[in-house]
Amino acid sequence: MLITLTTDFGYQDSFVGIMKGVIYAINPEAHVIDLTHGVPPQNVMAGALILQHSIRYFPPGTIHVVVVDPGVGSSRRPILIEFDGSYYIGPDNGVLSVAFERKQPSSITLLSNKAFQLHPTSKTFHAREIFAPVAAHLSLGVPTTEFGEKLDTFVELIIPKLVHRELKIEGEIIYIDSFGNLFANIRERDLTGLPRDLLRISLGPVEVGGLSPNYATVSTGEFACVFNSWGLLEIAVNKGNARQRTGAKVGDKIIVEVKDPSS
Repeated sequence: MLITLTTDFGYQDSFVGIMKGVIYAINPEAHVIDLTHGVPPQNVMAGALILQHSIRYFPPGTIHVVVVDPGVGSSRRPILIEFDGSYYIGPDNGVLSVAFERKQPSSITLLSNKAFQLHPTSKTFHAREIFAPVAAHLSLGVPTTEFGEKLDTFVELIIPKLVHRELKIEGEIIYIDSFGNLFANIRERDLTGLPRDLLRISLGPVEVGGLSPNYATVSTGEFACVFNSWGLLEIAVNKGNARQRTGAKVGDKIIVEVKDPSS
């Protein structure tokens, strides 16, 4: 069975390697894929969005381990969720929730059975003691019911909602990738009924242009506003870095509006 790992651990430290060691010690035949270990530190929403836009490319039955866990060692719960034939393991802080797009999982399990965990349990590395071993045992066919008691709810993150006004949509930046591209909570379908050739996009007080089919349709150093591989409106700079150019951050407002061509 396939296991993916998504964390904010990076590669400078040994955390990722230790997780893999734990998994292979329990199931030497496991197949482990690093989805990413570059989630911005403690950025639960970024981890949730990365997971949401990745899972469709993995086969049913995949076990996704997601550890972006600023509350490690606290009262936050470790959980296992089964949804649409696949499995999700991580802290109950919302990092797993966006992937389900407000749909109800098949089951939610509190990881309370210490028989499937390493001992002793630290206050800072539950990826090693809880999440990795549970994933390994699950990949060996242990039923989800063996890992602990059933839960009825889990923490859910909410993607900020758009504000629709006449001939205008107000959104915001929800993610910034490693290239400095700015992802907004605006999908192509949100522009239905608006004349695309008259749309102008602003980041705060700065108008960054209209929609472009791809990065290369603007000159080097110019802003390109495209719908990206996540299906979200993205503000980029051709061969540049939009975050550095603008100083933008997550939560900054994005406005898409129809402009009079004569103005």
